[in-house]
Amino acid sequence: MKMILRWFPHGDDSVTLQQIRQIPGVSGVATCLPKIPVGEIWPLEILETLKKEINDAGLEMEVIESVNIHEDIKKGLPTRDQYIENYIKTLENLSKVGVKVLCYNFMPVIDWARSDLEHTLPDGSTVLSYRHEEVLKMNPNTMADAMAKKARGYSLPGWEPERLEAMARDIEFYQNMTKETYWENMKYFLDKVIPYAEQYDIKMAIHPDDPPWPLYGLPKVITNEENIRTFLKLNDSPYNGLTLCTGSLGADLSNHMPEIIREFSGQGRIHFAHIRNVHHLNEKDFDESAHLSECGDLDMFEVVKAFVDTDFQGYVRPDHGRMIWGEKARPGYGLYDRAIGSNYILGLWEAIHKMKNRT
Repeated sequence: MKMILRWFPHGDDSVTLQQIRQIPGVSGVATCLPKIPVGEIWPLEILETLKKEINDAGLEMEVIESVNIHEDIKKGLPTRDQYIENYIKTLENLSKVGVKVLCYNFMPVIDWARSDLEHTLPDGSTVLSYRHEEVLKMNPNTMADAMAKKARGYSLPGWEPERLEAMARDIEFYQNMTKETYWENMKYFLDKVIPYAEQYDIKMAIHPDDPPWPLYGLPKVITNEENIRTFLKLNDSPYNGLTLCTGSLGADLSNHMPEIIREFSGQGRIHFAHIRNVHHLNEKDFDESAHLSECGDLDMFEVVKAFVDTDFQGYVRPDHGRMIWGEKARPGYGLYDRAIGSNYILGLWEAIHKMKNRT
């Protein structure tokens, strides 16, 4: 297992590589190129410069997040083939800079949804929160406006300004698409891309829908154990795998995270793990929380033990954190709480390994 942190380049992050380098046990970063429009090829020259910057700071660049899939691919339009060709070319360029895992998603129109990016907890820290009825009253533009006001000037992946104009039209388009057709569009993409992922030795790791239930009539498919099985059967290659996000899947109280981890990590199909906790107010209202088990509804000991017991060899990041100690940063991506979270997870990992070796 390698512990990493997400980091946004080109001045789009309050956290520096030098600070990340000082977190014990963190070997690298999962990064991205947020300024490249969705559907365009990620240039090799920019990737090479980015890798050098990260390596010069003493860190690795083996994981990339957010090579977003153009909506035409998800819709199954004739134009999808050109965008898939661009995606494959991006894979080739990523392979030339040593990338091993690509985290992406197939969520239609809206990558993720929250009602508040600065909800204050009783301890005074702030977190991302979700109130289902509030979200249902919003449309994508009002949600984007509300989030942008609390984003502190940082980009919000999945909510890029150039995507907002088309969101309403895209939502209307999906009202007439069946879930079966959406599965077919996913399979089309996988069957075109996975052979090149194998050739370039890059594991494709799909992220679950966030939250893991339908919104605005959009198809949601990476939401539970049964649907994950269906997804993995679309293409049986071990390069077709998962980013197992405990916070996204754990937002649905019916998802038993240790069991899900044991099944798919045991099959070698989890390539990347986002580990965080979530605290529910009711079935569909929740706050993100500190990583500690007692702060949320997930048993972090059992989550980590499931990974250890299945000999997980992929990458882990502590995912979102609270904003604490007066820090002003991109919501969910401050330095302090993620550093605490990474070392809490590493402490569990070491303890569980040593317990196993003494039995």
